[in-house]
Amino acid sequence: MALQPASGVRDLNPQQVQRNHELREALAAVYRLWGYEEVAPPRIERMDTLKAGGAIDSRDIVRLVADEPLGLRPEMTASIARAACTRFQDRRRPLRLWSHGTVFEGRQADEGGLCIEEKLHCGVELFGARGVEAELELLSLLMASFKALALPLSEPPQLLIGHTGLMQLLLKNVDEQDHPAYRNCLTQLDRLALRELINTQPQHAHLQQWLDRRGAPDAVISQLKGAFPDAPVLQQLTRLINHLSPLAETTGISLQLDPTFQPMYALYDGIVFQLVCRGTSSPVVVARGGRYDTVVQRLGARGKDATGLGFSFCVDDLRDLPGAFAMTTSRTDRFLLCYSQNSSMEQALQAQASLHRRGLSCQVDHHPCETKAEAEERLREAGCNSLEWVDD
Repeated sequence: MALQPASGVRDLNPQQVQRNHELREALAAVYRLWGYEEVAPPRIERMDTLKAGGAIDSRDIVRLVADEPLGLRPEMTASIARAACTRFQDRRRPLRLWSHGTVFEGRQADEGGLCIEEKLHCGVELFGARGVEAELELLSLLMASFKALALPLSEPPQLLIGHTGLMQLLLKNVDEQDHPAYRNCLTQLDRLALRELINTQPQHAHLQQWLDRRGAPDAVISQLKGAFPDAPVLQQLTRLINHLSPLAETTGISLQLDPTFQPMYALYDGIVFQLVCRGTSSPVVVARGGRYDTVVQRLGARGKDATGLGFSFCVDDLRDLPGAFAMTTSRTDRFLLCYSQNSSMEQALQAQASLHRRGLSCQVDHHPCETKAEAEERLREAGCNSLEWVDD
């Protein structure tokens, strides 16, 4: 009998589960304040939905053995977008939804087999909102949500912002058939491969400079305006950054704009971003998101409301940040009810019911104690912090 969990997943102890609940509820409280309603997408979806019209590689999806092509969701955006385009298509836009649940990512393990990574996510989706106003709301909500977590971080987190329109600007003079090769070099920061491409196409040598042009948004936008003075995407980014900068300073988040930044999944066709914190040994991406209008359109939406954008926090990664697990939003009294040999289990259960009616957490020790001192010793062993003693 196999006694270990499957590769890539792990058992959570009660304290980890409690901390996950606290983090999730802190996020959910903010989402509700902003008018977002909770939905619960299924863990299992048809493969054509999970692939989001080709945006997600099927190799990243854990397939199920079934009569039809099914898989476990690697993220929740595609499932919620499908529901927004079908069951919720008649609801008023903009449509604000939030959800929490487990996602499953499949990858090849070092020994060659399939490794399944299981993570708890909690995020929002905003449908039917066009223009930079939607990005203003979404990123403001991201910062408000992170601030509500009140994590004791030793270094300020970094919000990395990109835009698919910036990549299009950089490659506008490159033949379309060569876009994938140049895009891979820029997004992977592969200087050697980019240099080899430029050796055969020296007219694109200017692309090398953009590998180092990331940092303070105002400075990067200024450089981009110098190269592309009439680009509308830069006007939108300027408005967005002007709004976010004071919020970021208040929240303790540093902003970075990177023209070459593109996310792992090809879901997005506008603003893209990820929130990065310092982990125990390396940076950790605790949230990511962006605009995905094309995905919504592939799922059947039409007209001016065929838009979508959102973000998702990885609750497990938030919990595992240095110092974050030890925090608790509240300390709950946990009673251990012990009874003497002069009493009975039935009397103990009646006393427990009385505590429960007062809303107090209480568990009963099934075996009678000879003395109250013995009960106090059991209290320490049980992990409770208050003793209720029954001696009739």
